[in-house]
Amino acid sequence: MFDYPGAFDPFASRLYPPQTVVSLVPSVTESLYELGLGARVLGVTDYCTRPAEQVQYQTRVGGTKNPDIAKIAALAPELVIVNVEENRRQDADALLAAGLNVWVTHPRTVRDAINLLWTIMSVFEAPERSERVRHLERMYDWVSSATRAKERKGRLPTVFAPIWLDPLMTFNGDTYMHDILHVCGALSSFADRERRYPLAADIGDAEAYAPDDPRAAGRDTRYPRIRLEEVEAAQPDIILLPDEPFRFDEQHRSMFESLNIPAARHGRIHLVDGSLLTWHGTRLAAALQELPVLLEVPHVDTLR
Repeated sequence: MFDYPGAFDPFASRLYPPQTVVSLVPSVTESLYELGLGARVLGVTDYCTRPAEQVQYQTRVGGTKNPDIAKIAALAPELVIVNVEENRRQDADALLAAGLNVWVTHPRTVRDAINLLWTIMSVFEAPERSERVRHLERMYDWVSSATRAKERKGRLPTVFAPIWLDPLMTFNGDTYMHDILHVCGALSSFADRERRYPLAADIGDAEAYAPDDPRAAGRDTRYPRIRLEEVEAAQPDIILLPDEPFRFDEQHRSMFESLNIPAARHGRIHLVDGSLLTWHGTRLAAALQELPVLLEVPHVDTLR
């Protein structure tokens, strides 16, 4: 967890179980509703779209990257939930400065995501949906066990999943997206690739700073910019093209189909719901059900 002085600590705070909350995290918003806590939600972001029927009438407080701090403060929620990946540090600081209780979440693995659901139920003292989370845990155990069995038999398929197009970007092994793919039966093609600085170095147009260069200190290296040539060199067995945060479509599928890679040769380039890769929380149930099917590659060692 990143260090946010003064932030709400769910394991140490004496805050009375909050009756009002603003969620600036779409996946958390969905989880609050699906855990029976929707009546406590005062406001959500413009990107909180699930569950659609329940959130359509919610008060909107701006985007995940540009929330209306004054509007949130005027709602006077007992708790505001943010996320390191979704929201900006300066907005969390501004909410804290406004005197609000701010819970900073940051699940990096599927296990973390399940633990966060248990913590939400504990913080809000709402155990009524505990069976929902237990079911998620059983799904997780089953799917991860199946993946371990495949690993013992041979190589897992590799998958490339971009998150942006211009520049082309993906993620490395220190992310939730990498872990959900691994749990569901595949290895990220760029798990070991770190973003290089300056950014021109990330696509080979400049010399990268040395690891001990102060200009690189503290920079996020988890989301590298890459070239199509790198994708081709990685030879992914599967490509998943999500519809968020960048909306990939059939036009982009055609671009990747032109590459000399196993995914193109064997028709394994799929347009997918991006929330399966990026939304933690109760959305995990859909991911654990749908991703293993997309990542199944029979006789993977013979398809190169």
